[in-house]
Amino acid sequence: MSVGAFAQVDRSKMPEPGPAPKISFEKPEEFTLKNGLTVLVVENHKLPRVSFSLTIDNKPMTTGDKAGVESLIGSMMGNGTKNISKDEFNEEVDFLGANINFSTRGASASSLSKYSDRILELMADAAINPLLIAEEFDKEKAQLIDGLKSNEKSIDAIAGRVGSALSYGKKHPYGEFTTEETVKNVTFGDAVAFYETYFNPNDAYLVVVGDVKYKDVKKQIEKYFSKWEKSVGVEYTVPNEAPNAQYTQINFVDMPNAVQSNISITNNVDLQTKDEDYHAVLIANRIFGGDFSSYLNMNLREANGYTYGARSNVGTDKYAARFTAGASVRNMVTDSAVVQTLKEMNRIRTEPVEQETLKNVKAAYVGQFVMALESPQTIARFALNIKLNDLPDDFYKTFLQKINAVTADDVTRVANKYMKPENARIIIVGKGSDVLENLEKTGIPIMYFDKYANSVDKPVFSKPIPSGVTAQTVIDNYITAIGGKSNLEKVNSVLSNADVTIEGAPFKPKAIIKVMAPNKTSMEMMIEGMGTVMKQKFDGAAGYSEQQGMKIPMTEKELSSKQAEKGLFPEIHMAATSLELEAIVPLSGVDAYKIKVTNGGEVSHRFYNVETGLLMRSESTTEAQGQSVTTIEDVSNYKEVDGVMMPFTQKITAGPQIIILNSTDIKFNEGVTEADFK
Repeated sequence: MSVGAFAQVDRSKMPEPGPAPKISFEKPEEFTLKNGLTVLVVENHKLPRVSFSLTIDNKPMTTGDKAGVESLIGSMMGNGTKNISKDEFNEEVDFLGANINFSTRGASASSLSKYSDRILELMADAAINPLLIAEEFDKEKAQLIDGLKSNEKSIDAIAGRVGSALSYGKKHPYGEFTTEETVKNVTFGDAVAFYETYFNPNDAYLVVVGDVKYKDVKKQIEKYFSKWEKSVGVEYTVPNEAPNAQYTQINFVDMPNAVQSNISITNNVDLQTKDEDYHAVLIANRIFGGDFSSYLNMNLREANGYTYGARSNVGTDKYAARFTAGASVRNMVTDSAVVQTLKEMNRIRTEPVEQETLKNVKAAYVGQFVMALESPQTIARFALNIKLNDLPDDFYKTFLQKINAVTADDVTRVANKYMKPENARIIIVGKGSDVLENLEKTGIPIMYFDKYANSVDKPVFSKPIPSGVTAQTVIDNYITAIGGKSNLEKVNSVLSNADVTIEGAPFKPKAIIKVMAPNKTSMEMMIEGMGTVMKQKFDGAAGYSEQQGMKIPMTEKELSSKQAEKGLFPEIHMAATSLELEAIVPLSGVDAYKIKVTNGGEVSHRFYNVETGLLMRSESTTEAQGQSVTTIEDVSNYKEVDGVMMPFTQKITAGPQIIILNSTDIKFNEGVTEADFK
């Protein structure tokens, strides 16, 4: 090729898009059993694998004071049958290199196609004859309660629960939530009755995709699933969802432990996949908040650095759905994030989208859609969607034409119809003492709720400080409460062995923590079978961290902070001029004195129990990669060691990471040498 040929290409311009690709959508072969089970079969012989997906299209339902029964019966299913024990069932599935999973809404299975007959038989047996035993029920019930307890302080879990409850109403299936109390109400008999009533073929669909022949798999399904009996007399209606808010309002849930605010601006929508607006809504949402380059993400993340990511979504559903937009943001910018989100909502509703933006968003959507068509599972899902959502047979054949037909006027029109700030709830779960003052300045009315969506009064964040109480008296009371200054000054070193829990990690490390006056520290973390996996050392002048064989020296800022520490019990070295008693605040259900501590140029806060005088928490904030990271250390479980009260439990929260250390023993003035800090 000549050099001149290259000169004819103008690389400064984006290539013009070609015509929309034509969608070849072969209709799956279909049949229905006498019991109502509809079967869709997509043959694909590229790989020797097959997958089965069972969907039970029940209407959404409420379970009232027994909420959680659905989850319990779903977790019990797929673990054996009346004909095969749990262990034998799971062993055979593993031996065949297959997967079988169940929920109360259906099941899925996959395997090599040569095992398809046996996997289908096992799946059918587990669906029709599940092994439901009281012992398994009790175990699943205990696990569900433990999971609910662990979510009690999860900002995201509470935001999701409160958002759904306020938007749909607690008595709507989409607004109802499970609590420890409702799970305790569920009996084994309730779970079995739920299965017998609602896990049925009346409105069920089985989708088969893979290396099978239609005639063969039809015979297999008829053989194994014809025994599944219909349920009779199952009739219920879905209640209407709660109406949208009459005006823009903030629905605030106070979480004193929150280091970020979870913000969700939401309003209910009436939108189904079959509606004429559907394709325009898909594009409008991508422009507003559905993509990385959306209005919302470019503002909150890229322009302002409020969050790691902001997103929006417009739901579709036969019964009820929501528009939502939001993000998790730093406490100090909660009000700004709300204002900027509303600004972007107003932008997409009033300013025509630029043609270049519209073209790029549609092109990206088309590309992703075409790529998805490479998967036979996509074809099967499309076929099922047509059935479940009452779509025309050519819905997906004409899909890209309708996407490409969306205009800027369409985007503006559907944005006004489905994104309604004038009727929006701005649901915020966050630390009220940090964020409410500035939220009030927005002028948006604020209503207050607890973490179960019950209306409450505005929280009180501080109480009057009694006469005569100062920062110094609080510190003095603490020193007395843990053993007195003379006992503390006798301690030159501390050795602690601890069990470590890192939330989300599959392993349980152990730690050896050593400290020596005035400020030397050492921590080594071990995992059984792996030895030492992490070290942190500071010898009073220099320090480092070591992980996976990589040693990283402390930064100048870290060294300066460590060198400024004085003594093993910092309170006995604190000068009155560095302390400020700010307030009495609620903390973990009790009142605590909040003291501001200034050490050089660094500011931190310490919280002391008003009644016992003991330290409960310390907080500090650092800057890392342009983001503020707040580290919270909660201490509890005080026990006496040689005349000194020591906290045996530490919970350290740094951003999303939570580490809990439970000391098994603590020793003073033994087992620690200078060499430990090198």
